[in-house]
Amino acid sequence: MSRRLAWCFLWWSCALLLALPQSLPAQTPAVAAAQIKGESQPAHPYIPKLVDITASTGIHFVHNSSPDARYIVESMSGGVALIDYDRDGYPDIYFTNAPTVAQYLQGVPAYSALYHNNGNGTFTDVTKQSGLGNPCWAMGAAVGDYNNDGWPDLLVTCFGGVELFRNNGNGTFTNVTKQAGLASDHGWATGAAFGDYNNDGWDDLFVPHYVDLDLHDLPTLGSRPTCMYQGIAVQCGPRGLPGSPDNLYRNNGNGTFTDVSKEAGVSDPNDYFGLTGVWEDFYGDGKLDLIVANDGEPNYLYQNDGHGHFKEIGYASGLALNGDGYEQANMGIALGDYLHTGRLSVAITHFSGEYTTLFRNDGNFNFTDVSAQAGLVQATAPDVGWGDAFVDANNNGWPDLFLVNGHVYPQVDSKAVGTHYKESKLLFLNEGNGKFFNASKLVGPAIQIPQVSRGLAVGDLFHDGHQELVIENLVGGPMILRIDPNPKNHWISLQLAGSPAQGNLLALNARVQVIAGDLSQVQEVRSGGSYLSQNDLRLYFGLGRHTRADKIVITWSDGEKETITGLAADHYYSILQGVGIVPAARITPRAPAKF
Repeated sequence: MSRRLAWCFLWWSCALLLALPQSLPAQTPAVAAAQIKGESQPAHPYIPKLVDITASTGIHFVHNSSPDARYIVESMSGGVALIDYDRDGYPDIYFTNAPTVAQYLQGVPAYSALYHNNGNGTFTDVTKQSGLGNPCWAMGAAVGDYNNDGWPDLLVTCFGGVELFRNNGNGTFTNVTKQAGLASDHGWATGAAFGDYNNDGWDDLFVPHYVDLDLHDLPTLGSRPTCMYQGIAVQCGPRGLPGSPDNLYRNNGNGTFTDVSKEAGVSDPNDYFGLTGVWEDFYGDGKLDLIVANDGEPNYLYQNDGHGHFKEIGYASGLALNGDGYEQANMGIALGDYLHTGRLSVAITHFSGEYTTLFRNDGNFNFTDVSAQAGLVQATAPDVGWGDAFVDANNNGWPDLFLVNGHVYPQVDSKAVGTHYKESKLLFLNEGNGKFFNASKLVGPAIQIPQVSRGLAVGDLFHDGHQELVIENLVGGPMILRIDPNPKNHWISLQLAGSPAQGNLLALNARVQVIAGDLSQVQEVRSGGSYLSQNDLRLYFGLGRHTRADKIVITWSDGEKETITGLAADHYYSILQGVGIVPAARITPRAPAKF
């Protein structure tokens, strides 16, 4: 089937989807509880609450935006990173920012912001002293430890390359992009991620790239067939614009990186529109594989052969296209063991008229689109989805799915086309049987406020057993949502640190299995993901009614396994590779590396 014919079929499919109801009608908690007896209701009847706490945090950041977003580069920024940069145990927040085209051409910067977590529910703006205020035309951010000193470093992706900031361990960062060998990257960098693909103990770096765009030669609103949406003149792209190749940078272990994209087989010779890269050992053989979400193009899945090379198996695995065989506008990536199989499945957000795709991990590099069976198609089709995360909103041990939305075209509000520029967020509760219940109308009014959202990061900001959802909006200020789960359920949180002798001190891609009674869950420490964003590196597990974790099995990034038993619930624990449970101070680095 030709691509043009495929898109015709997709257009008609989208039209039918848009005609469906966009969400469940509003219900009272009593009605919701009564309906839980039905087959499509959640297995756990308590409905959590999502409470907007933004005002009380003292955060006053506002993302720069164009009122009419005439160019695609003005619609794609807005990543957020949780980074405990001072290693005090409380995640701090970094918001990226970007100028409009007019501002950029006039030399007017847009300032990103770093907020220090005070540990009492509030934050302090420390941007000026940090050195992170004006990195570039900033898209997103990812956390790694490129020099293996235990201090989390920050990579900012830009329209125009990447900027690597070394954490100096004193509240400041130094731009080391040039000396690290990354200054040659001039592409439109998007959702990057650190990961040790060659198992040498040093964090390597993958950087996907989006569109090859010249700000001095921009296509104008509605000037081409690909610049029209539902009969409305809109910004051009990515369709009709040239794509850009991706890059893999191998960490040399001396503060520098080497571009090995082509020899490793991940250079993207098709020049697809790359938006998000995520490292994950899908086969369980100790070798990190790589998934890349491409906007409007097939996704890549690169299988690691363990010898510095990758084989692209997207089509064979089932991850390249949706279940109907169509390319989708792939945006953000979330990984989660929502079925308790020990395998991480993949959720990918998409454009309006499509739907958030849930690829069930069937093992051995086989994935199945189960979006319809899971109950995600109808509710997600009208919106443009971006940041996403599997998060246990009820602490019941079953990861739920949270999505943030917002269109790219402000002009859609000028005509009744079944979608809007500002869109609400969505929470799907895991029923424990492969299905999700759309609880978006039941968890409080905050997520129903329409916004133009982009990035999403998750973490327990205040050490109280309540996770927070940190959302960066393209238009206006961020939203921070506190999750109030079932108070009868318990939880446990783990911060891992790799052995200094082995490297990878942040324990990226270490896998943890937590067993509590009949619950068995798997998570990984991960760099990047969602959309242009970074979750807290600590792992958080709901335990339901269980008051302890009977057994915790850690598979460290070097393949070493470690088992810890009998940990009491409702506590944070620090775990040092080869040692076990240690005081938090034991995994706090003393001095930063010299490079």
